[in-house]
This record gives sequence, structure tokens and C-alpha cells, in this order.
Amino acid sequence: MEREGMLVRSIYFGRIGREATERLLERFGHDGSFLLRDSETVQGAYCLCVRKAPFVHTYRLVRSTEGWFLQDPGVRMQSFGTLERLIENYRRGSGSEVGVAPLTEPLDKRHLQYNSFGQEFSYMEM
Repeated sequence: MEREGMLVRSIYFGRIGREATERLLERFGHDGSFLLRDSETVQGAYCLCVRKAPFVHTYRLVRSTEGWFLQDPGVRMQSFGTLERLIENYRRGSGSEVGVAPLTEPLDKRHLQYNSFGQEFSYMEM
């Protein structure tokens, strides 16, 4: 993750689960809001989670010998050298051409504060 750009570092929430991700995107996001988290089932993979009401769509990002790609049967496999390039590619609009929910607004973790007592996040204006 340290080799990634600012976008990826700002939206990477680490080892949060699916339910916490959905709550975050429902509470603080809008249609097109997205974040990145660790995959709960595939070690070394990430999940790109995108809100498109009334759902949160999850796409697994996997590393191969050629680079990172979005693992989805409906999406043509295309490799990228970094997660940032992959996300920016789908963010520029090519995602809608292949059935990926539009990525319009990164959910920046720097604007959220984690309260471990209540296991909740709160929004902080930066």
C-alpha cells in the first residue's frame, strides 16, 4: 500500500468487514461513493466497494503477474501496474461501459474518525 498514490491511501480502510463498509457508505456516502478494503476471503486481494442505492456493489481486485485487475466474470480482464491506475481507469467512465457502478466520489478516511468504544465512525470536517 505504501507504493500507491494518495487516492488509494486516502480510501483504504484496511480490515473492515462487509457490514461496516455498507454502514459507512450508507451513512457518509452518496451514489458513486467508493472505498477500498481488504478482502475477507482472498488473502492479498482488496475489495472496491461502491454505493449505488439501494445497494453497495463490491468488486474484488486481485494481483497477477501482469498487475492488478478487477475480478468479475462480466468484465474483460485488464491489468494495471498499481491499484491507483486501476481505480482511475474505472473512474474515468470506462467502468460504466463494462458494468461497473460509477466511481464518482472517494470516501476519504481522513474525514472520518473511528470511535472504538461504540464501534462507529463519525464525520470530521477538514
